[in-house]
Amino acid sequence: MGLIKDRNGMDLTEAEDIKKRWQEYTEKLYKKDLHDPDNHDGVITDLEPDILECKVKWALESITTNKASGGDGIPVELFQILKDDAVKVLHSICQQIWKTQQWPQDWKRSVFIPIPKKGNAKECSNYRTIALISHANKVMLKILQARLQQYVNRELPAVQAGFRKGRGTRDQIANINWIIEKAREFQKNIYFCFIDYAKAFDCVDPNKLWKILKEMGLPDHLICLLRNLYAGQEATVRTGCGTTDWFQTGKGVHQGCILSPCLFNLYAEYIMRNTGLEETQTGIKIAGRNINNFRYADDTTLMAESEEELKSLLMKVKVESEKVGLKLNIQKTKIMASGPTTSWEIDGETVETVSDFIFLGSKIATDGDCSHEIKRHLLLGRNVMTNLDSIFKSRDITLPTKVRLVKAMVFPVVMYGCESWTVKKAERQRIDAFELWCWRRLLRVPWTARRSSQSILKEISPGISLEGMMPKLKLQYFGHLMRRVDSLEKTVMLGRTGAGGEGDDRG
Repeated sequence: MGLIKDRNGMDLTEAEDIKKRWQEYTEKLYKKDLHDPDNHDGVITDLEPDILECKVKWALESITTNKASGGDGIPVELFQILKDDAVKVLHSICQQIWKTQQWPQDWKRSVFIPIPKKGNAKECSNYRTIALISHANKVMLKILQARLQQYVNRELPAVQAGFRKGRGTRDQIANINWIIEKAREFQKNIYFCFIDYAKAFDCVDPNKLWKILKEMGLPDHLICLLRNLYAGQEATVRTGCGTTDWFQTGKGVHQGCILSPCLFNLYAEYIMRNTGLEETQTGIKIAGRNINNFRYADDTTLMAESEEELKSLLMKVKVESEKVGLKLNIQKTKIMASGPTTSWEIDGETVETVSDFIFLGSKIATDGDCSHEIKRHLLLGRNVMTNLDSIFKSRDITLPTKVRLVKAMVFPVVMYGCESWTVKKAERQRIDAFELWCWRRLLRVPWTARRSSQSILKEISPGISLEGMMPKLKLQYFGHLMRRVDSLEKTVMLGRTGAGGEGDDRG
């Protein structure tokens, strides 16, 4: 992390100035809203069932190793080496927290690591603040998350795929690609709005969150535990110039905390419920089901069959989001449409209309053409392959290991989102050519060398080809969807736009 600018846009070069600027920026970002007082119910006496020792053992074993430790500097490996002794001590601490609803102050401390995003790296706002928390705290958070999960699953609709078991980014990518494909097939116009929130996780108002959780029927005991965890939280920022002083945070759910994804999902669900999107008839009708939004955590996509309907949906979401402290980033919010559009303005800013959009790492085009997306992924694969050159040059690594490395690090980049691709002959040839380029680069064989592709493949023995992996991945995904009960993806894949029945009745 290098130089940054102060709030007036002047470059800072001194280490102390850089640290102070990071503290000033982060403190302001997480500053509590003084107009929204705390509503505390005191200690809850009607407790949920006690924590079992076996649950502490499960939580400890499920924490990923080789992860940075929090402010206490204790790695999870230490607890895992101590085994039963650590389980007994942690169980005693967790049970004490469970009964009193009071957390150790050390467990309320987070170390923020700024990770650069797109844009000017000198601007603090172009960084994502990832929180490192105590590994001992993670044990309690894992147990609390498991208790919350049944309520989260009950409250969240199928259109929310973020941080949910058995769901992923490929589901939402496939859904949008299939809807575009069906709209083209039945000659319907379709309008998308890809919403971007400004610092969504960092702007969650804790007091509003507790009210939302209570409205959704979560037990008072769990809400009290969460409220007391967030009360009096402290943080420091670890920069390239050292660590800042500790400061208090009063807003946001920290990116890096185990509970943040499910808490944010419930917060976002409250917004969408208040917009009345489920009741409205605006949206795309597939197999008798009205679909007007897809969500992956804070990535929200609205859709409608006309520009007016889409604008109405967007304004409803904007109003309800602002009521709970979330603001739309108009510069990054985009409109994508297959029909005619006019210029949109929101709060004096123009919403850009685009012909394609990078959605959850996949390029979605209005015409549904996947060729640009395939070319893009082949280029990304080339970049990964080039970055691995130093490893491929090593004589200490065997050829089979290098081949496995390509299959593990390069091919998944190329195949990402391929489950919903429509691949033409030209694209298949490009994929085959890319694979041969990878193997030639691995063997250090130039194109000028008189070696046939067959001899290259014989030496590598790759098994299934990259192009052959695609139908395998598609079939695996198809089987995965068909085994799901009442799956949204199954409805979108098999249903017909504008149809009133439960599926596509064509032969």
